[in-house]
Amino acid sequence: MHRMEAFIRGMPKTELHMHLEGSLEPELLIRLGERNKRPLRWKTAKELRNAYEFSDLQSFLDLYYEGCQVLVEEADFYELTRDYLRKAHAENVIRAEVFLGPQSFTSKGIDIAPVLNGTLQAMEDARKEDGISCGLIVTAQRHRTEQDALDLLEQVRPWFGRILGIGMGGAEKGNPPSKFRHFFRACRREGLRITIHAGEEGPASYVREAVELLGVDRVDHGVSCIDDPALMREMAAIKIPLTVCPISNLRLKGVPSLSVHPLKTLLAAGLHVTVNSDDPSYFRGYASDNLVECQRALGFTAEEIVALVRNGFTAAFITPAERTAALAKVDSYVSGFTWSH
Repeated sequence: MHRMEAFIRGMPKTELHMHLEGSLEPELLIRLGERNKRPLRWKTAKELRNAYEFSDLQSFLDLYYEGCQVLVEEADFYELTRDYLRKAHAENVIRAEVFLGPQSFTSKGIDIAPVLNGTLQAMEDARKEDGISCGLIVTAQRHRTEQDALDLLEQVRPWFGRILGIGMGGAEKGNPPSKFRHFFRACRREGLRITIHAGEEGPASYVREAVELLGVDRVDHGVSCIDDPALMREMAAIKIPLTVCPISNLRLKGVPSLSVHPLKTLLAAGLHVTVNSDDPSYFRGYASDNLVECQRALGFTAEEIVALVRNGFTAAFITPAERTAALAKVDSYVSGFTWSH
């Protein structure tokens, strides 16, 4: 392993944009399908993995939602979450803030309690067993109505004290952030942190709506802000974090290659960019893989990689004391790393 790759993989890091349903590895997906008697189009994990070629966001979402049907019981959500957090711990993620979209399951008649309880129990066990700090962001789906999102907020109410916040993902085109302004206002009134996917396939105006109209704490993706220099300057000035997912953008044809990904330009322009995996099983890249591949393709220096990783901890929904401790771990790792073999 090249020293730069070893440096990146060993570094304490965050994961701030990762959908639990998107970490469902083919082997587990097939096994849960059999366990829950959910017939699938694929007979083997290899066959399923071969289907992971996407032309755009929608072609991915179609397969993603199809995969979600194997998650039925509380034990399934526990296993999914615990599996992911073991992988995250193994790649030196020390803070994971992950998404889960209950509407994929509640719309099929599954009660929300096993969905959230299984997930949160796995997080609690991961904290105890591996020492990984983690939190859950419940996401609403933007292809549904604003009333559906408000209904979800009510369903989640009993867990308010145990979740980090509320996010929003799904098909972006034709579903601007402004469609959900009452919903996000309601989340704010409840004192919840809020994030929204914007500027993945949607235009820069969607990113502007997320920042100015919704007043989100973080923008998930946000890369299309590159098309609006004034917006970039404003976002750099207020230091709003962007949870960028480069390999995801590549796999969904948002960029033709990582060498032309706007990540480096955004960082150089002073934006608070972080690097994340999005749906690591489907896109074949976890948090460290995204940093390693971007370093190779964009020629990041060790200092720039450290800046990206530090940005993750600054953007995380953690206490000032936790942030200070985490950043000290990064600094200690960097100063102690030996560059010669």
